[in-house]
This record gives sequence, structure tokens and C-alpha cells, in this order.
Amino acid sequence: MQNIRDLHRRSVDAIRPIVARVRPADLDSPTPCAGWDLRTLLAHMIGQDHGFAAAVLADVSAEAFAPREPSIAAHEAGTAVVVAAFATADPARPVLLAEFEGHRFPLRNVIGFHLLDTLVHGWDVASSLGIQVDYDEDLLTAVQTEAELVPGGPARTAPDAAFAPILPIAADSTGWARTLALLGRDPHWSR
Repeated sequence: MQNIRDLHRRSVDAIRPIVARVRPADLDSPTPCAGWDLRTLLAHMIGQDHGFAAAVLADVSAEAFAPREPSIAAHEAGTAVVVAAFATADPARPVLLAEFEGHRFPLRNVIGFHLLDTLVHGWDVASSLGIQVDYDEDLLTAVQTEAELVPGGPARTAPDAAFAPILPIAADSTGWARTLALLGRDPHWSR
């Protein structure tokens, strides 16, 4: 359990300097998330941080995950809250995630879900800003493992699907490019 907690904390640490580069003029910029500008993406990320933090400590409704007003300070606060919650959460308590049709998951899985969300959305922000990410290899391995567990199929084309359909994956793709394609993102996206 400690390993996934450490990987998650490091994933948050890896995206903080990326998000810190966002300026008010950037908020209307497009992102790799279809139909979302950077403002919408950051609001979603902050809402997810608070929602996951609340969910690992008590049963909460989907409203706990609602997008929040985006700012660098709000992002910093959200990431601090979720890292602290994961550090103290009871690993024996199944976590209710209302966003997932009310299913309960082991804490280790929930931390893995958020690790994936964190690193991929960090890439989304970086891509929107026109900068590269440079994640540690063990973080890339961890997020690829999580991405391979995300179901594909028709649910990916539903309105408000968490991920777009899986994109074609070239045989010579890097692990990171494979991860992005598994989650419906074009590894070569640019604004």
C-alpha cells in the first residue's frame, strides 16, 4: 500500500510545476480533452482532488467531485487535501465512488485511479501550454498499468464518458504514447 501512496504523491509533485505555469490568459486555451478548455480541465482536476479525498474518508455523493473554480492556489489546496487523505485512509475500508455507479473499490485501486487521472491531466495541461512532460520512469510504468485496466468498448462513446475510445497504437510506441492512446488521447496532440 505504501508504494502506491508514494507513487501517487510523486505524481502530484510532478504536475504541480506544470499547473503553476498556467496564467489567466491561458485559461481559454484548448486541451486534448475534447470540448474542454484549460479552465474547464483545471476545474475538473480540482473537483476530482476534493472528491477523491472526501470519498476515501467517508461515503459521499457525486457532488463531492463537482468542478471547482480554477486557480493555482485552488489546485495546490486540492492536491494537498487528496495526498493527506490517501495517507491516512483506512486500507481495509472499501471506497464508494458515486461517479462509478456507486461501486466500492479497494483503497489501492482508488489511489491508482487518481494517479492515472493526475499524470494524464498533467500531460493535458502541459500540452495545452505547449510544454513537454518529463515524468519518472516508475511513474510512467505505474500509469500504464492503470491505463491497461480501464475498460474500452461502447461506454467510451457515451456522452460524458470518462475517456474517449482507444486510439490505434503503433507497434513502436513508447509506453507513455501507449498509455495516452489507451485513454483516447493523441500522443501528438498540439494546440
